[in-house]
Amino acid sequence: MITRVPTPFSYSSAVSAGDYVFLGLHRGFGDGFTAQIHDAFSQLKTTLSTCGCPLERLVKVNVYLKHIQDLPEMEKVFFEYFEQNQCPARMTSTTEFFDGDCLLMIDGIAYRGAE
Repeated sequence: MITRVPTPFSYSSAVSAGDYVFLGLHRGFGDGFTAQIHDAFSQLKTTLSTCGCPLERLVKVNVYLKHIQDLPEMEKVFFEYFEQNQCPARMTSTTEFFDGDCLLMIDGIAYRGAE
């Protein structure tokens, strides 16, 4: 069965298919990078919860940064959400965003099957 978490835009926040949840972009809002990454994680948790999956089951993420200088802060914040040896696989890159105030976006894949 395939279930979608729709948005008003041309993508879904998530699509669950079998044991997997495929996350669409989650961008953060707020003043500054730290506020935005925490907001993005809050949104990820909400979306995953809608799909019956906790954040800890996130197995792969792509993080898109506007400024590579935010990488050390991103590393620090990830350890606020994941234990040292329990982080998802990750690819981090830099890009420009359509929204001028956007400093990062995250997408990924979660596994909600049996461990």
